[in-house]
Amino acid sequence: MNIGIVSLGCAKNLVDTEVMLGILGREGYRIVADPAEAEVIIVNTCAFIDSAKEESIQTILEMAAYKEENCRLLIVCGCMAERYREEILTELPEVDAVVGTGDYTKIAEVIKSAAAGEKVMLYGHMNDVLPEEERMLSTPSYMAYLKIADGCDNCCTYCIIPKLRGHYRSRPMEDLLAEAQKLAESGVRELIVIAQDTSRYGVDLYGESRLPALLEKLCAIRELHWVRVLYLYPEAITDELIDVFAKEPKIVKYMDIPIQHANDAVLRRMGRHVTHERLCALVDKLRKCVPGITLRTTVITGFPGETEDQFCELLEFVKAMQFDRLGAFAYSREEDTPAAKLDGQLPDEVKAERAETILAAQAEISLALSEAKIGAVVEVLAEGYDEESLLYFGRSAADAPEVDNRVYFAAEDEVLPGDFVKVEILQAEPYELVGRAILEED
Repeated sequence: MNIGIVSLGCAKNLVDTEVMLGILGREGYRIVADPAEAEVIIVNTCAFIDSAKEESIQTILEMAAYKEENCRLLIVCGCMAERYREEILTELPEVDAVVGTGDYTKIAEVIKSAAAGEKVMLYGHMNDVLPEEERMLSTPSYMAYLKIADGCDNCCTYCIIPKLRGHYRSRPMEDLLAEAQKLAESGVRELIVIAQDTSRYGVDLYGESRLPALLEKLCAIRELHWVRVLYLYPEAITDELIDVFAKEPKIVKYMDIPIQHANDAVLRRMGRHVTHERLCALVDKLRKCVPGITLRTTVITGFPGETEDQFCELLEFVKAMQFDRLGAFAYSREEDTPAAKLDGQLPDEVKAERAETILAAQAEISLALSEAKIGAVVEVLAEGYDEESLLYFGRSAADAPEVDNRVYFAAEDEVLPGDFVKVEILQAEPYELVGRAILEED
């Protein structure tokens, strides 16, 4: 049968989707991009916050419409399936199976059972040992994600992830290195290291963080050009890790550090293990030890009990720190989390207004930082050609896929996706740069 898969949410979810694609491909199923051609449609859902749940439900409903045409089976996987499995089967009769976050490797058996008329519900295995399955990449051929762990033990009070993904489980280093080597040999030039919290990699297996050692070994893979690391928690960034970032040329000088707030009282209520003072010290150390580093972060506005003064402290912190990249999100009250039971829940309009204020401040910061790059030459990973502007586009080392900026550039010679190009920056906007490709002799 023809299989269509829609993957929602984060890159970690995308890796699970790629594992399912690999399993189904080896079982002889044909993967199709157009859901109208699919006899089986799989939706790998996200349920992190309200907006993600709404997108998941809307996508399920859109895919359900294809059951009036060619589609025989509709299967819902991932975080929403783990969290709302019974409600999905009860309220969405078009759905034939729900598969939780720890059961996606059984997807071929699920399809066979559902095709035989069984309503399938698999869940509750989120703490099982992580599978070692060969993936079918859905990313461009020049880049891939390497998921080094799943689950989380940080237990931030606002977050549902531990209940959806289980305890923190690292993959053995030898398995990761073997997978990375295979990816590199297949043409991957940028390897993006991900987990719920990459900074704690190996603590459960080896008794200590082994992320620095893993990164050094990944950098030794000859074919890789960039190694990017996402989701580093501030309290777990060690001097050893900073040293690896500073000395390894293949590691892009980019850290994604979710801080969520800057007021100590709010941080305590969030269950975060860091303080305003330590955050300031960390940013200062990173910029001194890794010159030119790009720092990305996320913050939450309107957390229960957040006062106007506490919000203003966060706003002033954002202005003072001058983060290169920043996302601000209004607090989402998630059932079954400790924060949902806290006093001081704020109106949605207050939470949203505060997030907009942060983003407006960041837009000014981003424009100033972009304008400071005019005249500089940056290395860009080319990703395509924009027919409207008649320019090529790609990402610099300062830009992670999906969430960060683009660099547009003119080039005299043809540039292919996956090429690394030196680009002189000529114009700047808050979230994009424009320049021209230069030859080495230029």
